Amino acid sequence: MINWKVILNIAKTHLLTKMKSTVTAGLGVTFGIAAYITLVSFMTGLNQMLDDLILNQTPHIHLYNEIEPSAKQPVAKYSEFENALNVVHSIRPKRSQKKIHNALPILNYLKKDKNVRGATPQLRAQIFYLSGSIELGGNLVGVDIMEEVRLSNIQDNIVEGTPEALKNNDNGILLGAGLAKKMSLTVGDRVQISTVAGDIFPLKIIGIYQSGIAEIDNIQSFSNLKTVQRILGEAENFVTDINIKLFKITEAPAMAEVLQRQFEIKATDINEANAQFETGSSIRNMITYAVSITLLIVAGFGIYNILNMLIYEKMKDIAILKATGFSGRDVQLIFMSQAMIIGIVGGIFGLLIGFGLSVLIDNVAFETEALPTIKTFPVNYKAMYYIIGFTFALISTFIAGYLPSNKAKRIDPVRIIRGT
Repeated sequence: MINWKVILNIAKTHLLTKMKSTVTAGLGVTFGIAAYITLVSFMTGLNQMLDDLILNQTPHIHLYNEIEPSAKQPVAKYSEFENALNVVHSIRPKRSQKKIHNALPILNYLKKDKNVRGATPQLRAQIFYLSGSIELGGNLVGVDIMEEVRLSNIQDNIVEGTPEALKNNDNGILLGAGLAKKMSLTVGDRVQISTVAGDIFPLKIIGIYQSGIAEIDNIQSFSNLKTVQRILGEAENFVTDINIKLFKITEAPAMAEVLQRQFEIKATDINEANAQFETGSSIRNMITYAVSITLLIVAGFGIYNILNMLIYEKMKDIAILKATGFSGRDVQLIFMSQAMIIGIVGGIFGLLIGFGLSVLIDNVAFETEALPTIKTFPVNYKAMYYIIGFTFALISTFIAGYLPSNKAKRIDPVRIIRGT
């Protein structure tokens, strides 16, 4: 029967009598785990920020009418040309309306779907922004602002003003930050909007919108849906886009196909809309985890080398233990216990130091004009990373202790005492 009290007492004595080696081994575990926690928390936090920057502004499913060439050209309607070689140059797209047919019934249908978290109508209009002698082309998007707040976190990108201010103002506009800068406008000023037909409407700037993507902020602004409908002279059912948010994003591709067939409308899911971004995000995550795993493996080898040297320094102690009646298994358990104690203590300190460094990074100022809502460096405090780090500390020290202690188990005490 194993006497754990004696084994742990001897293990503790060995660790305390060789403090230099013990501390060195413990620091190897501590800094290896601390570096892993700090690196993976910061890099995944940064990746998450970039993902949110794009994905929060992208609906899970986007419904709209797309301008595209006719699937069947006029020449194909004549049977006499059926088996002939037809060469047609400069195929023109078919004339299609931007308006979504039966937009309001489609919205009502979607809102009743148990898989749909919400569906918001939009009206996109090509306009010109006029301010003094400045004339800039861009887009004005009519939205149900409070639904956008609920579903897309648009409020996070409003750097001046509030969504409620836009809701309560029928002639208000959330002006893109790039446009506001170019035209030297701010909240409370007025900007004139000119439609393609030449009609001009003055709108009051009740807020500044900044997505962090310059190409959007330089051309796009938001107003109430009814305001844009009035500017274009269209009815209340005139909607060009419907954005859908689901409870489960994984259902978006399948549902987009169903909606496209059901309503004969173009439906783009989030994966299709962000295919290139998803590829970049996957590569960044792959690099993050590859570097993290490499860091843990390197730390593991360091731990093994330190514990291996620690056991070789204890050769005479091993001989004495065996000579006094300890079995090879007892000797192995003593050194395994030392390794696990180092792993547990070093792992705990590693997690604490890693958490402390993460908090320190999280409080470092990070200010950029492109991302005004981000004030500090992003850090991910996901509990799984800490569980992985501590588990690795235990596994690595177990392996690092098992291999040399297995050799110690088979040592002949007579040869050690003789010095051969």
